[in-house]
Amino acid sequence: MTRGLFITFEGIDGSGKSTQAKALGAALAKDGHDIVMTREPGGSPGAEEIRHLLLTGDPDRWSAETEILLFTAARRDHLEKVIEPALMAGKTVISDRFADSTRVYQGATRGDLRATVDTLHDLMIAREPDLTFIIDMDPATALSRGLARGSGEDRFEDFGLGFQTLLRDGFLDIAKSQNGRCIVVDGNRMSDDITADIIAQTIALL
Repeated sequence: MTRGLFITFEGIDGSGKSTQAKALGAALAKDGHDIVMTREPGGSPGAEEIRHLLLTGDPDRWSAETEILLFTAARRDHLEKVIEPALMAGKTVISDRFADSTRVYQGATRGDLRATVDTLHDLMIAREPDLTFIIDMDPATALSRGLARGSGEDRFEDFGLGFQTLLRDGFLDIAKSQNGRCIVVDGNRMSDDITADIIAQTIALL
């Protein structure tokens, strides 16, 4: 059986990546593909428990170093229980966030910890997506949208606009260094136009 395709969506909080991930999943499923939709942090029962610890509470609840360990633990469980079994079964896995988020959120914006993030990733995850869409948009607009959701999982939005701007720069840096798998998508357009762009690029790869 042919191994499935692993697609991830990345971007700053409120950039619309969750909406676009769902739209791509629906389009591919309609076209006959076997799709597994998932997210990070979370995606498996154990990882969802860690998600609650990471995304709620005071912004200073965890140090960056502790966050890296928690995210890596959640990702390992997610990989073992959901991602790898689905890919081995030939399914297409679409994840709202993966390792690039940890590289940016903890590795690039909360101290010089990128080497730590990369070392842990190599030891415990050792898996990259086949295709990553980075939804790029104005940080102020994205932050306003993210806070308006009132999801209760807004610990990172609470760091403010300066933090979101650093995040955007971090994602764009990854896109430049990993341009073989990363595609930057202009998120400042109408949602339907963004979706059509993403679907077209994915179908071309498939």
